[in-house]
Amino acid sequence: MDQPKIERLLRLLRLLSGNVTYTVDELADRLETSYRSIYRYIDTLKSAGFAVEKVYGNVYRLVSMKDAHIDLSKVVMFSDEEAAIVNGMIDALDNTNALKTGLKRKLAAVYDSTSIANYVGKKSNAANVQAIAEAIKDCRKVVLKDYESSHSGQVRDRLVEPFSFTTNYVDAWCYDLEDGANKRFKIARIGEVEILPDEWTAAQEHRAQPMDAFRMSGDVPIHIKLILSLRAKNLLCEEYPLAEKSVRLEDGRWIYEDDIYALQGAGRFVVSLFHEIEIAEGEPLRQYVEDYLLFFVGHQGQ
Repeated sequence: MDQPKIERLLRLLRLLSGNVTYTVDELADRLETSYRSIYRYIDTLKSAGFAVEKVYGNVYRLVSMKDAHIDLSKVVMFSDEEAAIVNGMIDALDNTNALKTGLKRKLAAVYDSTSIANYVGKKSNAANVQAIAEAIKDCRKVVLKDYESSHSGQVRDRLVEPFSFTTNYVDAWCYDLEDGANKRFKIARIGEVEILPDEWTAAQEHRAQPMDAFRMSGDVPIHIKLILSLRAKNLLCEEYPLAEKSVRLEDGRWIYEDDIYALQGAGRFVVSLFHEIEIAEGEPLRQYVEDYLLFFVGHQGQ
């Protein structure tokens, strides 16, 4: 959605939530667009979870949510990576744009963070998030129906005890009762969530792990320092937006320095650009990359 459309959508929200009511034609005049666009914007707001209702005729208003305790961050949600992109888009607005400061302030107020640390996903994702959140609140087991596991390559039901989300609601931390381990399950890979009447039985085992910019989690941090070419720096920030905060220009060289929690994520990135990245710190990562390249070269020679 381009900048003029975003501005109109935000202005429409303000008009619909004010004390004065407007017809669709009046809204179109005020926003300098067509009445058809107004209806499209209203549909967009509805699909995002806002309660926009017809008052009478062609007069619409933004009304109170049906659930008085609804958490807006679960209705309008952004992943950390999406938030980084949104912040970048807002920063790119001209400094004379009156919406720029106000938009950042309002988003930060909703999410208690300037990074907008929540996510907006597809409608089915939101339903699954809501169901898992309810199960967490009531300490219930759930069945993640038709879960698509990239690790096992299988699609099957998983019996788990969900206990928290990642900071962006993209994953749910659950205790897998079959494997007896805490795992991250991606919301987008869940077909449907069935909440069971059974209460948790392994609450003492529930434990989430921190996650790094390469989307890997673990218990023990591994400090790394990479020296990047300009191309590698650009690709790092584009593919892993959360890494950008740990990138700096030092003595004419681009440096990425941070902790990681598993070698696979950062390792795969370094391998893909091994001739443009120098591992300045992080012996475990250097060893991982060397072993990976030796394995690849060995198989190529067969």
